[in-house]
Amino acid sequence: MNEKRISVGMVGYKFMGKAHSHAYRDLPMFFPQATKPAMTAICGRDERNVALAAKQFGWDGYVTDWRELLERDDIDLIDINAPSDAHKEIALAAAKAGKHLFCEKPLALTLADSREMLQAAEEAGVKHMIGFNYRFAPAVQLAKKLVEEGRLGQIYHFRAWFLQDWIVDPDFPLVWRLQKEVAGSGSHGDLGAHLIDLAHFLVGDLTEVIGMSETFVKERPLPESMEGLSAKGSKDAPRGAVTVDDATLFLARFAFGALGSFEATRFAPGHRCTNSFEINGSKGSVKFDFERMNELQVYFTDDADDVQGFRRVLATDPAHAYSEAWWPPGHTIGYEHTFIHEVLELMNALEEDRQPVPNFKDGVKCQQVLEAVELSIQERRWVSVDEL
Repeated sequence: MNEKRISVGMVGYKFMGKAHSHAYRDLPMFFPQATKPAMTAICGRDERNVALAAKQFGWDGYVTDWRELLERDDIDLIDINAPSDAHKEIALAAAKAGKHLFCEKPLALTLADSREMLQAAEEAGVKHMIGFNYRFAPAVQLAKKLVEEGRLGQIYHFRAWFLQDWIVDPDFPLVWRLQKEVAGSGSHGDLGAHLIDLAHFLVGDLTEVIGMSETFVKERPLPESMEGLSAKGSKDAPRGAVTVDDATLFLARFAFGALGSFEATRFAPGHRCTNSFEINGSKGSVKFDFERMNELQVYFTDDADDVQGFRRVLATDPAHAYSEAWWPPGHTIGYEHTFIHEVLELMNALEEDRQPVPNFKDGVKCQQVLEAVELSIQERRWVSVDEL
């Protein structure tokens, strides 16, 4: 058991706050060799609810002003999973205070803000990580391994789609994720950001893009309450404008010549969390769907003619990333485990005095593509990512 500890102060206590808390709490049980995260204090504006969350999630204490976390000598790392419009202010102040940073995606509302956050972290000399948790599914790590080892050959295509349906009802309330001033963008920045990061992680840099988007429901009832991806409200309540995209699609070129296609929507009935990609190369292909997150579909062109076709690989054997820490082969893991693997990378990076991956540089690179797509939609043309 590693006795070293990193003391954490976390801002946010709802959907992502619960996921991060679970990861901090369970990491030592399954990865005892890692530095242990000490759950020192959680922060939220509503004292009653944050106190309840602190008790439920296992935090030692709570505060209602995130600035208090920065003043404490007993906190080493600030975890930011509050709504997107709060990321920049907290990160800049935390970096100035010399605290390490773990920030959920998107890094910021704009490319300029994300670059400012990266600069502040680099100038302060602190470690910084961004929350692209889907990288840390063992099946995704296997896809990365096959690409890196050249087993798929030259890569020709990367196509990805993230399909959800939680706002198909036109009377679903106007939650903060549907307001540009808070979220930055809709399906594009929320879902598309994960696809862009997976493209960067698995295949390489994007160089130019062209896109289109649509907001299908222009106004929605104001909410009475909201949490995570759920909300309560009356269809007869006053309505407010939806100021983000409901769906965004774009085409892209990669630096080495491959072609890419991306689709992010919250208007795909029957799709709860269809976060998927397919990679086609000269020697084979892989397919992944997060709704079956332990599986990778694999095809190799040099298989014998009588057994040609995609095979299902269940990424739960000791040969697969992280799997030795979990259950016997075939005993699958879930969404929450991607966050444990993410925190493992963060703790290892802090102990090894290196930047974790992915970090704010990856967040900036993703934001650059997001905004290139937005510019393409506005100007109805191909846009070079380097224009921004």
